[in-house]
Amino acid sequence: MAALLGVGSSPAVASAGDDSAPFESRRAPVSVAQQTAMTLPLRIEQALHEQVGEGWSGGSGEAAVVRLFYYGRGYRPAWTGSATRGELIAAVEASRAHGLAPDDFSVAALRDVAARGDDDAQAIVRRELLFTDALARLVRQLRYGKVDPSTLYSTWNFSPLPSVRERAQTLAEVLAAASLPTALAALAPQDAAYQGLQKALARFSALAAKGDWPTVPAGPTLRPGESDSRVRALRARLQAEGWLADAGTGGRAAAARSDATRYDKALADAVKRFQSGHGLTPDGAVGSNTFAALNVSAAERVAQIRVNLERMRWVARDMSTDRLQVDIAGYTAELQLDGARVWSSKVVVGRPARETPVLLDHVQHLVLNPKWVVPPTVLREDVIPGMVRNAAYLQKHDMRVVDRGGQAVAAEQIDWSSASRSGFPYQIVQQSGSRGALGQVKFSLSNGYAIYLHDTPSRSLFGKPARALSSGCVRLEKPRELALLLLDDPQRWNEEALAAAIASARTQTLPVGRAVPVMLLYRTAVADATDNAGSVFFRFDIYNQDGPLLALLDSPSRLRP
Repeated sequence: MAALLGVGSSPAVASAGDDSAPFESRRAPVSVAQQTAMTLPLRIEQALHEQVGEGWSGGSGEAAVVRLFYYGRGYRPAWTGSATRGELIAAVEASRAHGLAPDDFSVAALRDVAARGDDDAQAIVRRELLFTDALARLVRQLRYGKVDPSTLYSTWNFSPLPSVRERAQTLAEVLAAASLPTALAALAPQDAAYQGLQKALARFSALAAKGDWPTVPAGPTLRPGESDSRVRALRARLQAEGWLADAGTGGRAAAARSDATRYDKALADAVKRFQSGHGLTPDGAVGSNTFAALNVSAAERVAQIRVNLERMRWVARDMSTDRLQVDIAGYTAELQLDGARVWSSKVVVGRPARETPVLLDHVQHLVLNPKWVVPPTVLREDVIPGMVRNAAYLQKHDMRVVDRGGQAVAAEQIDWSSASRSGFPYQIVQQSGSRGALGQVKFSLSNGYAIYLHDTPSRSLFGKPARALSSGCVRLEKPRELALLLLDDPQRWNEEALAAAIASARTQTLPVGRAVPVMLLYRTAVADATDNAGSVFFRFDIYNQDGPLLALLDSPSRLRP
């Protein structure tokens, strides 16, 4: 009975009720450190709850990830070791190598908190949330990019950001890894193209740190063999970036001589290399476009590389070993099968007023001798105004009007002057043939924007260095080779069989034998895969997309201290 009475009572009360008790119940003393450890999970949970109550998102959208991460570990502290904290600070500082900004992760606050080493409960909780928020943000930016691409592209349809649960799991795995630096490094794209741009970023950052290179004064076109005072600046500019070797003391002595103003062969060869690296015609003639490329500063090139590293992080998860990739700003396309490039081609893309969108898609089927159903934009902006100006416009372009049932409609019956205002209930169809806008092969995609790849009768356009000339679709210089690769049926479809089918002038729809993702990408800086020294091909920003992305990439995104 005495024992039952003692249940729920303090040791002192139990002892007082039974003087003959052979054992005295005592609690072991609890140290301050033990008391702190016992209350930390509750304090961390409370701090996270207070953040939700204040509506604070940490500025990164990762607050929910952090809360779920701590929930999964029972709100136990994660940053008990000073070595791991030091590794995170080092990784944050190393984020510059990816074109990211250490200030986005409150690197100064991380250093300050790590240096103090406070062990009271309040300081530990603050350290926990600061370091975990920084790690969550770093994981996101390395793996998925800092900027949400859907804010820049209304057509964006690449793999979305994973769920909060998946990202919290990734955060836990990174922190539990044997090496935090190794785990973080594995999150960034691992392909050679990304790593090549990283090397280029390091090289151009070093060039920018030395100060800007010489400006080459604009003026009349400089041509090999001419003498001009601007040749000195041209030579110095190319030497500064490494396009023209500096011959040392002898080279400087030659530059001081009067013949240093002569545009000689060595300088012309360097200019041609520069032009090739910047998407210009490598003719050695230094005209307005070459002057403009020469006078882009090293700091501007650093920014250009950074935005393209960000673009690569956006699509890294969709980069399969089989893919048909269109480089919009580079005016090229290539097909990779099993990781090897098996086809490449020049392309014509949309002009700035009708941009080719960035898309992830696939080829639904091929059409031989395709007819062209004029899309709404072209109808509204080209065909209807063309008919208002010239009643023979449709005839001139081998076009006809059909109703929704495919029946012909006489163009003379239509009031073209009011068609764009009142709506147009018909379709304009261009017949297949040698003059057809789609050429002889069309590669139908699945998007809802009437964007596809196709042949073209305008072959001369592929001779131009800048080829942003279409209404949005992608014209291919070598469509037949691509068709055979995608048909993937050599027994039935070889060069002769394809040529005969096209020569029949009959419109045929053919299923693809090998389905591959189609990626329409916008890249203004691409690493030179043949050079391990950080060489890079720069492209003109034809759609002015670098500036808005750079502004978002550079926008403050700091954690709350």
